[in-house]
Amino acid sequence: MIKGTVLILGATSDIGLAVAHKFAKEKYLIQLAARNIDKVKPYINDFKIRYQTEVTLHHFDSVKIETHKDFIDNLPVLPNIVVCSVGLMGDQKKCEKDYNLSSVVIRTNYEGPANILAEFANKFEKNKSGTIIGISSVAGERGRASNYYYGSAKAGFTSFLSGLRNRMHKNNVNVITVLPGFVHTKMTQNMLLPKILTSTTSEVAELIYKA
Repeated sequence: MIKGTVLILGATSDIGLAVAHKFAKEKYLIQLAARNIDKVKPYINDFKIRYQTEVTLHHFDSVKIETHKDFIDNLPVLPNIVVCSVGLMGDQKKCEKDYNLSSVVIRTNYEGPANILAEFANKFEKNKSGTIIGISSVAGERGRASNYYYGSAKAGFTSFLSGLRNRMHKNNVNVITVLPGFVHTKMTQNMLLPKILTSTTSEVAELIYKA
């Protein structure tokens, strides 16, 4: 029995993909959206064979906010749950010297995700139902010299989700903020992570599903 439809924004991210696996296993239809859809295509048959569920693929560029309304309107069905796992760490040192690079980091982690989730919130508000899950970061809890462009954008995203949650509560729309700590992903593969405090993407996906 199909429980609903889940849209994963940023489906090339390790956490986003793990969340897609978890919801597919629990009998949800899956919509995978990414800027580089060629990286996602190899997973489609695996999902269909492993979980016997329908999977659709969609092009989505978070920083091209002028395309967001058309993106939603062109989905085969409005999802019940939207998971935004869009993110870009960027290179802090390069961002300090190149404002074009820093702008991309800020827009990718804050402006784009906030805009697309606001569009979905308006749709869900009319239907009086729906769940929005935004994957932010503990990096937004305190500025650090090593990643404050990324961290400040995530801080803004966390604050946006908090305000959106307060607004949507009376409309029966759930807004969940996820603040992963250390997780083994492509983004952290060159970092020296404390083993005892580092989670796998599957563990994070399980917690997100329970939430």
